[in-house]
Amino acid sequence: MSTETDRQGRLYLPKDVRQKYGEKYHIVEYEDRIELIPVADDPLSAVREAAGDLHDASVEEIRDDIEAEAKADARSEETDG
Repeated sequence: MSTETDRQGRLYLPKDVRQKYGEKYHIVEYEDRIELIPVADDPLSAVREAAGDLHDASVEEIRDDIEAEAKADARSEETDG
């Protein structure tokens, strides 16, 4: 999909895009491009949803999970390498 800005720099997003991703976006600038990142209407709710079961976990449980995953990755690399 491509689009152009109007004379005042506004960008038109088609209705189906707005319905799927919402009306608010962060603009992220890179050296060679920009990206539009949708902003949730309720950012805190979106973070909770993304965190899944983590929002009920203690810091220690999260650290233990991260450590176990790192150890499993290290063992996997030892057998692959």
